[in-house]
Amino acid sequence: MEKNDDYSVDFSSSHGFMTGVDVKWGENGRKARPGVWRRVIDGFKRDPTLRVTGRGVLGADGKVFDADEAARNTANSPLSRKLKGRHLQMIAIGGSIGTGLFVSSGKALADGGPASLFIAFSLIGIMLYCTVQALGEMAVAFPVAGSFSAYSTRFLDPAWGFAMGWNYALQWLVVLPLEIVSASITIDFWGSSISNAIYVAIFLGTIVTINMFGVKGYGEAEFVFAIVKVVAIVGFIILGIILDIGGGPEGTYIGGKYWYNPGAFNHGFKGLCSVFVTAAFAFGGTELVGLAAAETANPRRSLPTAVKQVFWRICLFYIISLLLVGLLVPYDNPHLINGTASADARASPFVIAITNASIQVLDSVMNVVIMISVLSVGNSSIYGSSRTIAALAEQNQAPKIFAYIDREGRPLVAVLFASSLGFLAFLAASSKQEIVFTWLLAISGLSSILTWGSICLAHIRFRAAWHFQGHALSELSYTSQAGVIGSWIGLGFNILILIAQFWTGFAPVGYAKNTPAQNTMNFFEAYLTVPIVAIMYLAYKWWHKTPFMRVGDMDLHTGMRELDLAELLAEERAEKAKWPRWKRAYKVFC
Repeated sequence: MEKNDDYSVDFSSSHGFMTGVDVKWGENGRKARPGVWRRVIDGFKRDPTLRVTGRGVLGADGKVFDADEAARNTANSPLSRKLKGRHLQMIAIGGSIGTGLFVSSGKALADGGPASLFIAFSLIGIMLYCTVQALGEMAVAFPVAGSFSAYSTRFLDPAWGFAMGWNYALQWLVVLPLEIVSASITIDFWGSSISNAIYVAIFLGTIVTINMFGVKGYGEAEFVFAIVKVVAIVGFIILGIILDIGGGPEGTYIGGKYWYNPGAFNHGFKGLCSVFVTAAFAFGGTELVGLAAAETANPRRSLPTAVKQVFWRICLFYIISLLLVGLLVPYDNPHLINGTASADARASPFVIAITNASIQVLDSVMNVVIMISVLSVGNSSIYGSSRTIAALAEQNQAPKIFAYIDREGRPLVAVLFASSLGFLAFLAASSKQEIVFTWLLAISGLSSILTWGSICLAHIRFRAAWHFQGHALSELSYTSQAGVIGSWIGLGFNILILIAQFWTGFAPVGYAKNTPAQNTMNFFEAYLTVPIVAIMYLAYKWWHKTPFMRVGDMDLHTGMRELDLAELLAEERAEKAKWPRWKRAYKVFC
């Protein structure tokens, strides 16, 4: 609000006297700009005008849940919207590629053989493509805080939204210390004599510092990390093709001989099922592109491109690279199962393929890539858990202190809490570290599967409500390329994975050699997530008496960021109609 050219007071600013900050005036009658350190310190202060969600709605009065108010709260998120299209694209392409692909795929190869590896990752890739397409449709329409839990609350059941919110938060909270320890273990590849605790401190400090720069820091870091991973995988694919056709230093043609000897499959159908589970874990984190929608400057334009590029990530980085791994490394290679940890590069089939070809230095380069990948997942863990917890806190589903949003749009207390769990990584020096980390991993073991299944089911219910309330698909900015059928496929695959995990957890490969106590512990290590989520859901539903959301009662308007969406869509479609055929074909996939 301007009074004249010399005096200006911004009543909407979070830095003026309206929020308790003294305004200093210069000699010319204008506001004096505070110093750098003052601006940094003020940036961490709470802005009372910024809230993730409104006050006192979800369970604030005991047992009452207001679904309409919850939708409005998650829609009006003050989180900083600084992510750009390039950030989203790289997060979608390579954001969560980590030890699941580079190292754990080696154990999957040993358990099921190269054919099982290729089949399982291909089928899970199809499932995840359908899931991300469904997520993209909802995230473009409703770029709200909380994302997955918010969609479950709005389209399924508020109690399930609560369970999914804490399920997702716990997944990332326990991943952070695990990934930091894994990063420190990668140093052992070079035979370092320095204590791992030193590297734990360095890696933890790096990850926390990145996240203290807010969403922009996370986006830029993931952009760089993803480029490194993408370049490494593309380079390996080129190298793998050369090695397979006999272009390596020894000039030996490999072809498909390892598919005949020792064979294409190992441990039969159970081996295939065990690879399904590993494949699902390897794809974990792909859904982060949807969580980032609430902090994206223009999700209507950026998200569709990012979602479509998941197709290339699945085809190029997972399926093709693992097909080459199955051609270059036999499943009975002893190094595949002799790894000391999930980040032990010596158990990586990528490193084994390079080592078998007698290529110097490249194995160390791949170990660096594995270390960067682990740090990238650790970085994502703070981002994913802090945003989810902040949204839960403002809805009285977590302690209220976690709803603290500073003047830079950062959920500061939630970030600090998530970061503090990283100190569990120092247990790596303890004699009990294996027990602690095993059960931490068990808590989050099936979290991604439950999250993906909920996304697919929420999309099915959203589409049902959209049609029931008289809307046409042409009113949506972006529609899933896989449609509702794709969401049913995704939901079905997630249910099958839960069944396969139950079977392989109850009777794993070689279970007859174990004692009953060992088999019981193996089952709970594999399936602990399911009873935890069930308890959270049933307890919240019993206490708050939440309803199952009916299609006629779902709020399909709150949270849409564009006010003149119909006019904007008409202009965009008219522009697309003028595109040449090659560009229209290109935009289908990109």
